[in-house]
Amino acid sequence: MKNRLRTTLAIGAAAALFGAVLLMAANDGPTTAKSSPNAALAHDPGPRAGAAGAGSPVAGLDPNTELAFFTEGLSRFQEVDGVPQGLGPRFNAESCAQCHAQPSVGGSSPRINPQVAIATHLGAKNSVPPFITVDGPVREVRFKRNADGTADGGVHNLFVITGRSDLPGTTCNIKQPDFATAVAQGNAIFRIPTPLFGGGLIEAIPDSTILANKALDARLKGQWGISGHENSTAGVANRSGNDGTITRFGWKAQNKSLQIFAGEAYNVEQGVTNELFPNERDDTPGCATNATPEDHTNFDKTKPTDIPSDVVMFATFARMLAAPAPVNQTDPTVVRGRQVFSQVGCAMCHTPTLRSGQSSIPALSNQPVNLYSDLLVHHMGKGLADGVTQGNAGPDEFRSAPLWGLGQRLFFLHDGRTSDLLEAIRQHASHGSEANHVIGNFDGISEADKQALLVFLRSL
Repeated sequence: MKNRLRTTLAIGAAAALFGAVLLMAANDGPTTAKSSPNAALAHDPGPRAGAAGAGSPVAGLDPNTELAFFTEGLSRFQEVDGVPQGLGPRFNAESCAQCHAQPSVGGSSPRINPQVAIATHLGAKNSVPPFITVDGPVREVRFKRNADGTADGGVHNLFVITGRSDLPGTTCNIKQPDFATAVAQGNAIFRIPTPLFGGGLIEAIPDSTILANKALDARLKGQWGISGHENSTAGVANRSGNDGTITRFGWKAQNKSLQIFAGEAYNVEQGVTNELFPNERDDTPGCATNATPEDHTNFDKTKPTDIPSDVVMFATFARMLAAPAPVNQTDPTVVRGRQVFSQVGCAMCHTPTLRSGQSSIPALSNQPVNLYSDLLVHHMGKGLADGVTQGNAGPDEFRSAPLWGLGQRLFFLHDGRTSDLLEAIRQHASHGSEANHVIGNFDGISEADKQALLVFLRSL
């Protein structure tokens, strides 16, 4: 295990992330009763208060083996990296838990954005880009195009290690990208963190289950313009280029497994090379200070939980992280909201429950996975298009975001553009969106039913 700054982060209290909130499905027709002119308008009740409904290990883990690995993974997930531990040369954060914090470690963007303080930590000379604010979401930036007009789509990190007091020597003088020009030219798009809760259950869902769910209600989906193809221009499943199986993690379902997700994030977000992504993204002389991969298997250790690399332990933590727990599921308003969710068509894309298969971790085997997602990618139209292609998921395609844990998130949609759940729902309608019919159904129901739907979503 690398010598790290074992700093447990105390990160704010409420945030969110994910966004893509409502495409969904059902066999019942939508409720069509119109609200009276004097009816109270529906509004987002806001993030649920009280204890975090997530962050615990999966129930049933072996306390002497599996739970010990979960605990070690949690500890490493919270470690803060400096340059000696592999940070940079370009990076967005110093720790996994700085981004994945709400409502507990492993979740989404926190209420207080740590990126503002990170910019000048240890004497770094970074300026804070205008799209990063202390009360806004944690963000990464991608550029749509290169300077010559060709497609880019890659992450351009916010910060550099130049000037940091933990940088050996003073020979690194790289600069931040020109974000002002990128924003002015409409060339910058943003992503916010996706929660990791229930990741092991999602990983354990068989491909056959995803495909069988895709085939359900095919006639009605076709009538409503919901094609539900999975990250593929050919209309077939979102397949890994390596083994042909369905990919399912990330905003565009671009990653196959939690371990690949973790390895990519460690390299892209923190700049730490690892056994999955062993090369520096910026190898400017004087800035790449460590032997690579910086994160690796610790062959010199004897304690079992100390031997795996950080990437392996990050994935282990996420794999054993329990799904978020909903509240008030028998409350009459929540019950009505759940009915409306199906009646207007939300569940056609945000499938309430899939089922895991056999897992090498018994606690994950053959379990209901109440994720509210079909794990497919859908055309979300001009309004949400980010102009970026990942795998075969095109410029306006996104995975149906799992909605479990939605009740305690603060920021919605892939770029965190709104904290208003009602606005996030309405943003699903635009030219070319598969959600247009569903949002039309939503617009046609009474304000009371809209409010019930919002209360239901905030109960998740």
